Amino acid sequence: MSTSSFQTIELKYSDKGFATLWLNRPEKNNAFNAEMIRELILVLNEVQRDKSLRFLVLRGRGKHFSAGADLAWMQDSARLDYNANMRDAHELGELMHKLYHLKIPTLAVVQGAAFGGAVGLIACCDMAIGTADAQLALSEVRIGLAPAVISPFVVQAIGERATRRYALTAERFSGECARELGLFAESCSSEQLDEKVEKLLGNLLLNSPQAMRATKGLLHQVGSGALKPSLRTYTEGVIASVRTSPEGQEGLSAFLEKRTPAWQEKK
Repeated sequence: MSTSSFQTIELKYSDKGFATLWLNRPEKNNAFNAEMIRELILVLNEVQRDKSLRFLVLRGRGKHFSAGADLAWMQDSARLDYNANMRDAHELGELMHKLYHLKIPTLAVVQGAAFGGAVGLIACCDMAIGTADAQLALSEVRIGLAPAVISPFVVQAIGERATRRYALTAERFSGECARELGLFAESCSSEQLDEKVEKLLGNLLLNSPQAMRATKGLLHQVGSGALKPSLRTYTEGVIASVRTSPEGQEGLSAFLEKRTPAWQEKK
């Protein structure tokens, strides 16, 4: 087990081959500032380069996943001119883009508050689990702003109609509601959260790391699933490549021989 050191986040590696990325400003309810955004971009670059990682878990230290934008950072942003704000927005967009396009599966684990840009982080992950009593909000219009950079990812996660409602009303919605909207795969009590997370991690650890990477890349290309000849050709190429890959051959052999594949932990 090793740890990468940052000021506002923490990356912890598991000996099982995955990493947990912790938002680590609990005294500020893990609120974003320019430093956290910059460090998140750096750490996602590190994760992207690490071919040994099977998946990434995103969590928040303390009571809350993230309360959104840091008030001091917003005050500083209000004093910037248009071009400086464009640079600021570009950094946030870069963070969301890198998380969404990470080559390995991503799981967000949510408790407490998840406001504004924090909803964007959750939407950029492939799946999320949260407590039923978590409180989420696209709160930007309440303070005269707009959920601009995160909006494409939120629409991808919960659909256009629901995004319109929650972005325009800024009303809070619960973790249970987030599950109904599709933002959370599951919601549960606070006492059950770690158990639910461990179960899902166990499922991910059963799978071929190479096949999960290939499947994530495949699904990014498939998008909404609109049928067209180029997509058909692409999908046929993916399955041919996966079947003939070392892990594909191992998985098929293990299945036919009724044994455990090499990537699964031996009991």
